[in-house]
Parts: sequence; structure tokens; C-alpha cells
Amino acid sequence: MQIRPIQPADDSALYHIIQTDLQAAGLALPGTAYDDPELATLSQFYAAQANRQYFVVVNAQREVIGGAGVAAYDAANGVAELQKLYLRADARGQGLSYQLLQHVEAFARQAGYRQLYLETHHRLAAALHVYHRAGFRLLAGPLRVAEHPTMDRFMVKDLG
Repeated sequence: MQIRPIQPADDSALYHIIQTDLQAAGLALPGTAYDDPELATLSQFYAAQANRQYFVVVNAQREVIGGAGVAAYDAANGVAELQKLYLRADARGQGLSYQLLQHVEAFARQAGYRQLYLETHHRLAAALHVYHRAGFRLLAGPLRVAEHPTMDRFMVKDLG
């Protein structure tokens, strides 16, 4: 497996992975990443600013099997957001989420962020398990108005 920054050729695979995962969880709804206007062109979105990045996982067959991004959430207070951490169903259970998180956290630290925030949903039990195990703590609500109002779990991690 290889983890690298997103390229334009990766957009279609990631679009499919994210939409398929959200459909499977019953979250193909407005107010989730399913509805994000940049979903079909993630490479352009993350290339547009130096303080954001998206990493993809590529298997031995050179197929994109997942990814995760990071972008400013509250830059004035040093808070970045973990965005769109999704893996193809056949790529789960191999520790790839943790490897993606390591890349995201390293980028966030290098970009000067002190915290990493995320929004998720209670139906995404495997994701919640990963985030808890990776050191994120549950918040009572969003840090500010939720980017994805359908999401109902909010977490943060100090990058110290």
C-alpha cells in the first residue's frame, strides 16, 4: 500500500468510495459529505490552498482504495478539520485509517495547527472506534456551526 497526496486522476474513485460508504450507512442525505459540491473534484479543492491536503491510499494494483483530508476549520485558533476519511469496504480492517490519520496529523502540525476537529455520525460505528482509539475526544456539540448539520458526533484531538 502507498499513501500519497491526491491527484486529479483519483477524483472519480474517491467520489465513488465516499458516496458508496455513505449510502451503505443510510447517510446519502443533505448535510453530509454526500452532498458536498467539491466531492467530484477533490483534487482541485485541496490544491486551491496551501493549508489543506488530501491523502489517498493506493493498493498494489494502483487502485485508489481510500483517503483522508485536512483543511482549515478555525485557522485563527489553530484548528484544522479532518475531512472525508473513507475506505473501500475491502480495504477496511488493515490499519489504513490509522496510517491516513498519521499523514493528516503530520501535515496539520507542519501547517501550524494545534487541534484536529471532526464531524461524524453515530451510524459510523467503525469510524467512531478509530477516532476514539486514535486519541480524539467526544465533544458535546460542534466547535461552531456544523459544516454538515446531519452529523451528530463531534470530536477533537490536540496535536501537541
